[in-house]
Amino acid sequence: MRYISYLLALFAGAALSFEGAIYGELGKSIGKLEASFYNFLVGSIILGLLWLFFGKGKISHVVEAPKWTLLGGVLGVIYLTAIVISVPFVGVGITMVAVIIGQLIMSMIIEHYGWLGSKKARINKEKIFAVISMIIALILVN
Repeated sequence: MRYISYLLALFAGAALSFEGAIYGELGKSIGKLEASFYNFLVGSIILGLLWLFFGKGKISHVVEAPKWTLLGGVLGVIYLTAIVISVPFVGVGITMVAVIIGQLIMSMIIEHYGWLGSKKARINKEKIFAVISMIIALILVN
């Protein structure tokens, strides 16, 4: 299952690059916020259909969930809209490398402190070196 998870994450990363390029162009045609809205509209329709036919959970329990867990939707909007705005200015590659650097840094901090229910994993010199290497890659790719 671990290797399948790696492959799924790799696929998701590739899909994000396509998404960034597509929505960057769509944003030029219809507007940046409109492109972001379109993404969530179509995604909501598709997920709604999947949920209707395959859902097994209880969406009504969302009111019982810790309120901070509902921020995921807000963060998704910020993420996608930032990509739609960034791609036309700096390109897909630079945008995605910058996104990955941000993800690495924040995931290291979250895991270091065990925030949000994550397993604790101390920041070490190897992780810091990995982030520095990514920043160098960003500079070199630019």
